[in-house]
Amino acid sequence: YARPDTFSLGVCNGCQLMALLGWVPFKGLPERNQPRFVHNTSGRFESRWIQVEILPSPSILLSGMAGSKLGAWVAHGEGRLFYPNTRIEQEVRDHNLAPLVYIDPYGNRTEKYPYNPNGSPDGITGLCSHDGRHTAIMPHPERCFRLWQWPWKPPAWESLETSPWLQMFQNARTWCMEHQAED
Repeated sequence: YARPDTFSLGVCNGCQLMALLGWVPFKGLPERNQPRFVHNTSGRFESRWIQVEILPSPSILLSGMAGSKLGAWVAHGEGRLFYPNTRIEQEVRDHNLAPLVYIDPYGNRTEKYPYNPNGSPDGITGLCSHDGRHTAIMPHPERCFRLWQWPWKPPAWESLETSPWLQMFQNARTWCMEHQAED
C-alpha cells in the first residue's frame, strides 16, 4: 500500500476487502470509523445490468473518464456503503473519493431500487484513496469491456469493438509504463 510504484483495484469482494483493510478511503482510521460495504437493503443477492456515472476523483484507473455514464454488471449481496462516522463521509465528499455512483434511466444519481441495487447513500458504489492509487468499486467493469458483453448498447456504438470501460485498463497500463522501475 505504501509503495508509490504500486496501485490496486478491488472489484466486488475486493472492494469490500479494501474497505475492511482500510485502504480506501484512507489509512489510519480506527476500525469503528472505517467505511465498509454491508448487506443490501433488499436483503438479497442482486445480479443484473445497472447504470453508473464516473465522477471526478483522483483515481488513476478512472482518469479521463469523469462524466461517463455507462452500463455495468453487478453481482453482490453486500454492496451497500455504510459510514459509521459522518465526519469521514464528509471528507470523502470534500476530496472526491467516491468515483462511481449508480444512476437512474434519466442519468440522475439515485438511491432508488432497482437502479441502486444495494441502497448505498447518494448512489455511491466505490471509494478511492487520496493519491488515486487505490480504487475499490462494486460493479464489474472487467465483465463488460468488450461490447459483446453488453446486453444493450446505443446504436451509434455498433461499429466499436470495445466499450469505454477498456479505458480503465488502458489507464492501468499507462500508469505502469510511467512508473516502471529503472534497471
